[in-house]
Amino acid sequence: MGYVLLIAGVALWSGAHLFKRLAPVRRAAMGDSAKGLVAALSLLAIVMMIFGYQWAPTVRLWYPPPFLTHVNNLLMVLAFYLFAASILQTGITRRIRHPQLTAVKTWALGHLLVKGTLEGLILFGGLLAWAVVAVIMINRAQRHWDRPAPAGWPREAAAVVIALIATYLVGQIHAWLGVWPFA
Repeated sequence: MGYVLLIAGVALWSGAHLFKRLAPVRRAAMGDSAKGLVAALSLLAIVMMIFGYQWAPTVRLWYPPPFLTHVNNLLMVLAFYLFAASILQTGITRRIRHPQLTAVKTWALGHLLVKGTLEGLILFGGLLAWAVVAVIMINRAQRHWDRPAPAGWPREAAAVVIALIATYLVGQIHAWLGVWPFA
């Protein structure tokens, strides 16, 4: 049951987020009401992924070496930085067209490195695949990209501080849930 729910959650998340690209005419006809629908489906998908991941029996595919935990933690700081940078429009957003999707790809890759389980491969590999497909579809639909204006150092500093705080807080949440990420 866990694997079915997990796969369905990843598929629902991907479908809800790719709907605009897969069926642009249908999505346009729905207007702003589609935003609420996508939000509701995304929330449902997250719940399905959480419970599916928890309920899926662990199937060990590989045994990651301990040093990959440090690599993962570094990738998490980078992922949170990219996400903050996308909101603050820092200098990196002049070089990376899709910083939020790049953050998801970075987050997923880091977790793939340290999990080594079938349920981890389905969850993190599935979300990595979704982010890659999303970038490809967006780039094909919108070939032209207007780079944002240069940002000053206060925005850069804020993005770094936000990334460090978010990494620490999310790490504490992981610890509270029984997974110590800072080994």
